[in-house]
Amino acid sequence: MPQNKNSRVRSAKVQRKTAETDISIELNLDGSGRHSIDSGVVFLDHMLANFSKHSGIDLTVSCKGDTEVDDHHSVEDIALVMGSAIQEALQDKKGIQRYGWAIIPMDEALTRCALDIGGRSFCVFKASFSRQEINGFSTELVEHFFISLSRTMHANIHLAVLEGNNTHHKIETLFKAFAYALKQAVTVTGTDIPSTKGVV
Repeated sequence: MPQNKNSRVRSAKVQRKTAETDISIELNLDGSGRHSIDSGVVFLDHMLANFSKHSGIDLTVSCKGDTEVDDHHSVEDIALVMGSAIQEALQDKKGIQRYGWAIIPMDEALTRCALDIGGRSFCVFKASFSRQEINGFSTELVEHFFISLSRTMHANIHLAVLEGNNTHHKIETLFKAFAYALKQAVTVTGTDIPSTKGVV
């Protein structure tokens, strides 16, 4: 089994408390995909569990949010905290591959993700969903999740559903494609900062 060439522990714990949410996220980039997810939004729990399993990143998420109002605050703030935790765990990003990409199928659905952990925040998201909601999760928030994640992760995230009809399948492939792209991008393949600028 490949080992992380970097002897540093690449883990982080980030907490964020507002009038709308109380969130704690802990992760280990060099884990084995262990997860404990309690976001308060059941479908998001399923997506984050898939993300952890397929990225190999250990992930613990606890969120107490005002879901009696809407799921928006919880979904957005979890993404912000998760992006911050990934950024913190990466430290100076020395030796990482930096770029990652994946094309993931699930039955009729097919999704592409390309990722650059280069210090610039930008998200391009191309997907449409026939269902407005899955078990209390607003499908319009999938795009907002990845936009928010890109902001605090300081990453370019390009996601596109290339084929598909089933809303559940399309959303699941988005999270899995991101998982595999991130797994590749955070892999330590050298010793230098992966940029001619000397910093990312």
